[in-house]
Amino acid sequence: MITENIHIIHHKELLINALKQINTLPPEPLVLFVVDEDNRMVGTLTDGDSRRALIAGISVNDTVEKVMHRNFNFLRKGVDDDVQHLHQQREKQMKLVPILDANDHIVEIINLDKYITRLPIDAVLMAGGKGERLRPLTEKTPKPLLEIGGKCIIDHNVDRLISYGVKHINVTINYLGEQLDEHFAAPREGIQVRTFREPKFLGTIGSIKYIDNFCNDSVLVMNSDLFTNIDYEDFFLHFQRHDAEMSVAAVPYNISIPFGILDLDGRDIKGLIEKPKYNYYANAGIYLIKKRALAEIPEDTFFHATHLVEKLIAQGKRVIRYPLNGTWIDIGTPQEYERAKELVRHLK
Repeated sequence: MITENIHIIHHKELLINALKQINTLPPEPLVLFVVDEDNRMVGTLTDGDSRRALIAGISVNDTVEKVMHRNFNFLRKGVDDDVQHLHQQREKQMKLVPILDANDHIVEIINLDKYITRLPIDAVLMAGGKGERLRPLTEKTPKPLLEIGGKCIIDHNVDRLISYGVKHINVTINYLGEQLDEHFAAPREGIQVRTFREPKFLGTIGSIKYIDNFCNDSVLVMNSDLFTNIDYEDFFLHFQRHDAEMSVAAVPYNISIPFGILDLDGRDIKGLIEKPKYNYYANAGIYLIKKRALAEIPEDTFFHATHLVEKLIAQGKRVIRYPLNGTWIDIGTPQEYERAKELVRHLK
């Protein structure tokens, strides 16, 4: 239960004090949540409410309960405080959303101006690779710490995850891992990014076995050297809606052949296909996985995420594709690195 917060005020407080409190708030949103003697939420008060009340003749020495809105917006913890309902709150252009327990106590205040949502997932960023194709840039610096637009590659991904309300972020390290240990030593916006060292190179997902604890039933796993603006909320809702064991983010990949292609049966020509175009989806290196599926990854064994895909399919488990239609660059070559540095100049 939250008892002290810059947005909480007692219903017996004077309006003049409420105005002073509103004046100390950040620029937006200018709203106070009103609680009674038992710390139950009983109303809201905005800057506009206060001004209209004063114009109507209410005194600054009257109490907040005379002015507050009693029909207020909230979500109930464990009932409708999930991602879908937060998405609906954002569509209603709500800025601050109080989460109440069964006794109407405020247990959390979600700032949808600062955070897009609150995803109930753990995240794992794989950051153990040597980045050999980017040498000499990676001889003394691990690839995730190379900069794009004045920020390390991995920080673009960590900060984006934090903006989606992800609170449990893990990074697996190997090559020059001590630099990543130091990089994440201090919390970021109150989130402690944890690092875990793999004792040897274990593929694109094998090192996940060294993470000691997961707090949520869904785990996002991704390469740390991607530059992407994937919508993690939409990715999660798609995964949830289709009740899959694993979802693979995929980017469109189109091939155009500028010639007429022969349709052959042995040496016999059955027809001609003129300048065909083929549309595929390529693995983007971003996955959502049910926590229970991680048990299929062997201990201390070189194991790729694609091996897990194949293993789950062989077991008859549902593995789905999520179409990623936004920005996505796999920073594996000097050309892609330069492309990402150029692109970031044009992105917000």
